[in-house]
Amino acid sequence: MASLNWLDWLVISIYFYLLIAIGLQSVNRDSSDDFAVAGRRISGGVVFASLAASFLGGGAVMGTASSTFSDGYVFLFAICAFSLQTVLVGQFVAPRLRHYEGAHTVGDVMDAHYGPVARLLTGLLSIAVCAGILGAQVLAVGTVFHLLLGTSKLAGVLVGMTFVLLYATFGGMWSVVKTNVAQFVIFGVFLPVVLLFAVAHAGGPVALMANVPEGHTSLLGSWTPLAFIGVFVSFLLGETLVQPYAQRAFAAKDPQASRYGFLLAGVFSVGFYFVTASIGLVARVVYPDIEPDQALPTVVSELLPVAMSGLVLAALFAVIMSTADSYLNATAVSFAKDIYVSFLHRGAGDRLLLVVQRLITVVVGVAAAIFALSAPSIIDALLLAYNLWAPTVVAPLILGVVWGFRSRIAGTAAIVAGGGAMAVWLWELHEPFGLSALIVGVVVNIVVYALAYLLDPRAHRLLAQAESARPASAPARAAGVGPGGN
Repeated sequence: MASLNWLDWLVISIYFYLLIAIGLQSVNRDSSDDFAVAGRRISGGVVFASLAASFLGGGAVMGTASSTFSDGYVFLFAICAFSLQTVLVGQFVAPRLRHYEGAHTVGDVMDAHYGPVARLLTGLLSIAVCAGILGAQVLAVGTVFHLLLGTSKLAGVLVGMTFVLLYATFGGMWSVVKTNVAQFVIFGVFLPVVLLFAVAHAGGPVALMANVPEGHTSLLGSWTPLAFIGVFVSFLLGETLVQPYAQRAFAAKDPQASRYGFLLAGVFSVGFYFVTASIGLVARVVYPDIEPDQALPTVVSELLPVAMSGLVLAALFAVIMSTADSYLNATAVSFAKDIYVSFLHRGAGDRLLLVVQRLITVVVGVAAAIFALSAPSIIDALLLAYNLWAPTVVAPLILGVVWGFRSRIAGTAAIVAGGGAMAVWLWELHEPFGLSALIVGVVVNIVVYALAYLLDPRAHRLLAQAESARPASAPARAAGVGPGGN
């Protein structure tokens, strides 16, 4: 591993200083609405940059490079399912979320359609999923620090989380959005530069492809069709409208800004995944003996000239921290709204709610660091979190938001059944036949929802009332839903 020049360290230090300066500008925003949804005033362009920075994190970027290093472009083809999902959500779901007045969380929307028990379950799942995905980002931070300094991953985790906590705790969503935009610009420019240098070092595109291991550029590589379908569906549904992304829809200034931001982020992500996957492919050719999770950091530190390494490493930190801060904020907001205010302290005022959100940010940061140190790899941490979300919340949420379905029985039963089926299939049966537990959970979730909905006479009456009251352009309000509206 090449050592960094003093100029590289100067560039990295400037980056961290600017990040803190930008983030702390929002400390004087002192309402829970500002902390959670940035005052609902962000434009479509900012939704795009902030959303892209949120999901193109350490797990997506370093994990894509790592998995491509091991398995080839098959992982790129699988992860593009996330891009497809983002486009579909942008077209059909995200603009509708903006109509839920006063909503801060996915739990707010689930409460509107399925009642307080569904809100509680969704809040708990949101916290668990966000902590898991945050753990993947923290693991990526530790990996990068370990490769740069030769320190333990624990030291890297502690340093990285300290910086994120410093501005995410006090500035909330305003800090996160501002730093996300800056981070997006940094990594959106410099990571493609890494690929150009890497391909040139490998002798150009033709020489690179001639030395790629057999099967690394095929559709399935060494994967079975069933394995590919499992990973594809995991990326298609695993992060669909998790709390940080839903918050961008709630924070948009209008439905059009939400639609534009999601659509553009989905399209952009395809090109970005190709860049990071291709860097992993170069690492496999040039440094075949390294650990897969070291693919992207090794290429950055070994192949780039002085000062350029510092710029790109700053971009790499931007990638990781932009997701970490989003998930920290999302977890705090979910706990405050879906658990604390709804069930523990209903009369909590805005000032107390803000204090609770800040305290939870710190607690979750520490918990995510512990989780990261126990996860075997970045991608493993992500897929574990996906198994909690897709089989429980996604289908009932979309059915409620897009078609206005409302049934306390159906929503709660589907969450419990889908999560239970996933857990049994994964941890008791250990995924027999190679069939993903996520897919099994999603199928059970949808089937139980449909059966419970058909057997709930009150649900049909509510849907009929909603359809008769739908002339306005705001579908959620026309259907009589909103936070607590059931």
